Amino acid sequence: PTESGFTTDVLALYDWAKARSGNSSILFWGHSLGTGIATNAARKLQEERGVQVDAVVLEAPYTNIREAGASVPIARIFRLFPGFEYLILDSLARAGMFFRSDENVKVLGCPLLILHAEDDGVLPPELGRKLYETAHKAYKDKSKVKFITFPEKLGLGHDYISFNPELPALVKDFLNMK
Repeated sequence: PTESGFTTDVLALYDWAKARSGNSSILFWGHSLGTGIATNAARKLQEERGVQVDAVVLEAPYTNIREAGASVPIARIFRLFPGFEYLILDSLARAGMFFRSDENVKVLGCPLLILHAEDDGVLPPELGRKLYETAHKAYKDKSKVKFITFPEKLGLGHDYISFNPELPALVKDFLNMK
């Protein structure tokens, strides 16, 4: 798997869905690693085809893979050892894995919804907040960017935002604002 391969796959899926969806809205929804793929695909669609996806939803996102790699819990331990950046973080770059959501959101114009649980033990909510701030600063229409956090008491962690019974209404309300 490569970053460009993931992005190409999403665009092929978009084309397939668009050909069969009539006038239905199509949005990109990425979770964790998939958030980088979703922003890559949305940006490529916009820049190369002049088409905006109807919306992008990012669940438990990060800014870019380098910051994410340095932030995951296991990395906190190994970060202390000499060579961590070269062996781990730089190896991602050498493999062409950047997933620069922070750069992608600067050029998007479609509605962007960022979701993060405060008790995410894999990707800190600060990365989602930082991504939101980057997007909010870049977007001309600030109402198209929204950040929703879910309190720790819900116990949604990294993987269970989609289980929140309020999520469909939150997403619907956001999409109706566009």
